[in-house]
Amino acid sequence: MSPTADTAAAEGDRQRWMGLLARAEPARLAALMPTDLPAHDWLRPPETGAVMVRGRAGGTGAPFNLGEMTLTRCALRTAEGTVGMAHVQGRDRAHATRAALIDALMQGPRAAEVRRAVLEPLAEAEAAADRARAGAAAATRVEFFTLMRGED
Repeated sequence: MSPTADTAAAEGDRQRWMGLLARAEPARLAALMPTDLPAHDWLRPPETGAVMVRGRAGGTGAPFNLGEMTLTRCALRTAEGTVGMAHVQGRDRAHATRAALIDALMQGPRAAEVRRAVLEPLAEAEAAADRARAGAAAATRVEFFTLMRGED
């Protein structure tokens, strides 16, 4: 069965918000969390482990094992039956739980509210940090040019 365009778009949206939640500062995510969170049951309580990170030389070369990274993951089901999952770098179980709850809420009727209250501020903060990093890098940019010497 091939996915429809709507399904593919929804999967792309979910990948974006799950990535945003995983990259978010844990304290910032905690501050933005809604206060009326749904009851949930654990499908997989938060657990910490290691994953192998792979890389490619130049982005296109042969893949190689770069090293291991600590990761915390969890999965939960809300009382409405929506499943939320999260994978976050590090050992912060509360961060993984919050990300999984937001993932579950984004798949339900409160998606627009949660997008405005949580995801948009996180995306704006991430974009601002990217602009600041790009500005700092641009300040150190050196332009090289060559002057023609009169002889050919």
